[in-house]
Amino acid sequence: MNNSHNKIIMLGTGSAGVTRCYNTCFFLKTADTSLLVDAGGGNGIMSQIEKASINLTDIHHMFITHAHTDHILGAVWVVRMIMHRILGGEYKGNLNVYGNDKVISTLKQICLMTLHKNYNALFGSRIMLCEKLSGDEFQAGDISMQCFDVLSDKEKQFGFRAIMPGGATLVCMGDEPCNRANYPIARGADWLMCEAFCLYKDRDVFKPYEKFHSTARDAGAVAAELGVKNLLLYHTEDKTLATRRTEYAREAAQSFKGNIFVPDDLETIDID
Repeated sequence: MNNSHNKIIMLGTGSAGVTRCYNTCFFLKTADTSLLVDAGGGNGIMSQIEKASINLTDIHHMFITHAHTDHILGAVWVVRMIMHRILGGEYKGNLNVYGNDKVISTLKQICLMTLHKNYNALFGSRIMLCEKLSGDEFQAGDISMQCFDVLSDKEKQFGFRAIMPGGATLVCMGDEPCNRANYPIARGADWLMCEAFCLYKDRDVFKPYEKFHSTARDAGAVAAELGVKNLLLYHTEDKTLATRRTEYAREAAQSFKGNIFVPDDLETIDID
């Protein structure tokens, strides 16, 4: 398969409290697979998916990193709307949702408490909740996945290493800094997706370290140490959007000399 079909589509790029952009979530897109990673904090996910020209009927795989509201509540809407299409005969096949035990139990409980019984009857037959353990390897369509515990001190959270068709490797660290225990799984990746809550120069304003986050400078230093080729920064504050791309890239480049991407919402990036 031609590598040029492999893309990252950033549906949202912001952290939990943003109002000027959407919460961080994205598609890993190949010629045959649309893997949704997280879904933001509400039904705004439906608008972002529509703007990205992705059909709900083409989504059969979703990975949820953790159960914080800005990552999982939009997933409830994705599940609900796919359930609606299943019952209407518009959706073929199953929706596979991957996550740790906390993610899976939280998602199901919200659905059971808020959705119609006819929808919830689809769990286990058409809506497949696939609980994963750290280190598990599995296929999400034509994307080979290995998930890992990011070793968070605040919420159980999984990142993943993906091998795309054609062989490009991509590591998503979730929304916390890369723990040194996970350096081996990220080392030498073609793509490293890393949170950068704010600029280092603005650390006293946004207080990233108090929130278990990092800065663009920190992310650049990690990427340099890991020897990755491309660094993508996301999960940022939203007060500096006008200058975010330039300033975040400049700060990360103090240490990292590879390619740096600071995407806007709905931006598409080809994975080489």
